[in-house]
Amino acid sequence: MLRENVTDLLAFIAVAQEGSFTRAAAKLGVTQSALSHTLRGLEARMGVRLLSRTTRSVAPTAAGERLLKTVAPRLEEIENELAAVVETREKPAGTIRITATDYAIDSILWPRLSKVLPDYPDIKIEIVVDYGLSDIVADRFDIGVRWGNQVAKDMIAVRIGPDARLAIVASPAYVKMHPAPRQPKDLLHHNCITLRLPTRGGLYAWELRKGKKEIQVRVDGQCTFNGTYQMLNAAIDGAGLAFVPEDLAQPHVAAGRLVYVLEDWFPTFPGPHIFYPARREFSRALAVVVEALRMDASPAGE
Repeated sequence: MLRENVTDLLAFIAVAQEGSFTRAAAKLGVTQSALSHTLRGLEARMGVRLLSRTTRSVAPTAAGERLLKTVAPRLEEIENELAAVVETREKPAGTIRITATDYAIDSILWPRLSKVLPDYPDIKIEIVVDYGLSDIVADRFDIGVRWGNQVAKDMIAVRIGPDARLAIVASPAYVKMHPAPRQPKDLLHHNCITLRLPTRGGLYAWELRKGKKEIQVRVDGQCTFNGTYQMLNAAIDGAGLAFVPEDLAQPHVAAGRLVYVLEDWFPTFPGPHIFYPARREFSRALAVVVEALRMDASPAGE
């Protein structure tokens, strides 16, 4: 195979994985027309069509799918090995991609990373806000952040925060106009501020707990968001009841902008963890980030 095909193969993999010339071009930092020209040249040299193009989508053909499954993992292995060689330098270097919710980013990740990054100018971080429980391997992230009970068993997990309690809150004005619910089923008659989960395609069902009793309530309301801070702000403005981390709501409760509702049903979830594949090449840059985020005095085994 001609040497120039390696670069063209990387272009093909980007298009096949993204399912879009536009997104792949942005990812590779080239123009869409240049990327299209590259793929046509690769197909011409190989004598086989690799991509099926329509006006709305791009998908690999049978030949393209075979190439994607066999070549992409090998190129990734080569990339990892080259990165490992680079890591033998004196200073840790490289880009670490992280996916997390905005709450985890603002309350844990950035406060800790901002203190460390100035000491490692050759380390770059890319943090993506995501509530979709992304597959970090398929989406090429180095680290993901989830509650402890959401981390897959085949991943290495490191605790970065204590167990978290979630709270139902509303503004005093809302509670004055709408009597506070006395039990979870009463939430069905309230204007609840809901959270859209992208991967599941639906609204998050509030997971409530009282002692050993657990219940999920599929609430509904006028406002739906895909971020925690937006739900919190809507509750402060009197738009309805919101279900948010208690530590985020507490300052507003103390200031009188919010009140707690159904407090005896507030659940506690295993604390946030970062996680990454056990088989991944553990670079020095990744080690720096993991240690910066690790919770002090984590329980044994975490």
